[in-house]
Amino acid sequence: MADNAQVLAFIRPNGGYVQVGDTYEGITFIDCEPFSKEEYEAAFVAYDVWKKAEEEKVIAKKEAALAKLEALGLDVDDLKALGLG
Repeated sequence: MADNAQVLAFIRPNGGYVQVGDTYEGITFIDCEPFSKEEYEAAFVAYDVWKKAEEEKVIAKKEAALAKLEALGLDVDDLKALGLG
């Protein structure tokens, strides 16, 4: 589950706010467009969905790379032996 810092960076990656505590009420918007409490709360779910998708992309890339190695008759240990892994 996302924490406050992750959610705030997800909603406003360029900052522009200060948060005291860990609630929406503790956010002071300084140099960014404010967002509602509803947007803030929804961002916890959105962040978790985004993070899972990013992790799945990494796994898919790794599986594709391993499949290419296998097609060449190589495995991870072969790459390590060559100093590439």
